[in-house]
Amino acid sequence: MSNWVEASVKDIVWWTDTLFSLIVNADVEPFKAGQFTKLSMMMDEKRIARAYSYVNAPSSPDLEFYLINVADGLLSQQLAKLKPGDTVMIESRASGFFTIDEIPASEQLFMLSTGTAIGPFLSILEQPDVWQQFKHVTLVHGVRLNADLSYQAKIAQLQQQYPQLSYLPVVSREQATVGLDGRITDRIADGTLFKHCDSAVSPQNSQFMICGNPQMVKDTSALLTEQGYTRNRRREPGQITVEQYW
Repeated sequence: MSNWVEASVKDIVWWTDTLFSLIVNADVEPFKAGQFTKLSMMMDEKRIARAYSYVNAPSSPDLEFYLINVADGLLSQQLAKLKPGDTVMIESRASGFFTIDEIPASEQLFMLSTGTAIGPFLSILEQPDVWQQFKHVTLVHGVRLNADLSYQAKIAQLQQQYPQLSYLPVVSREQATVGLDGRITDRIADGTLFKHCDSAVSPQNSQFMICGNPQMVKDTSALLTEQGYTRNRRREPGQITVEQYW
């Protein structure tokens, strides 16, 4: 049974006309960076709930979620209308295993994300654990348009705090002002992504966390598998750890 508690809306930050961050305060149980919870609202006497990953560090009292206002989305359309002081329901207990303690230590870690799936990585990057397990971390964010590259101030702050962090945008529908053009899968397939990062990658020195839409996760995993990487499982540690973002 879901354990719903009331959350008070503190702020809504609009990045574009469809991308926004919802910031709430609520009495939730402790969670690990990378985990997700559920938000819900009642509509026509029916609870509509969706899962969203925490963007904030577990130590922060402000609970933050990065969303896209889907044109036909039952919940996102309602969440987009919220104002400071409004309330929404949140599941108090978080779920998920897309956390740094599930990843084998290695020389370098690639965080591959598309769209709003960058959210859990931002939470993870604020934890000291990641910097104890990896000498270098590369955050890759695939988007359609340059304007979709949200959280630039946060990423710059993390890079200043942790010089071991590299950031690589990949823009698919227009020329990238920073980073690479195309899709993450294309740039892995032709080797451009690793060349741009100036990284020598191999199953012996690299780990991959992949978070995005199901097709992106499937295609990226298949490309890496062809290159000799394997799925990371508790019984059989590998190099590929995935989270599908819907």
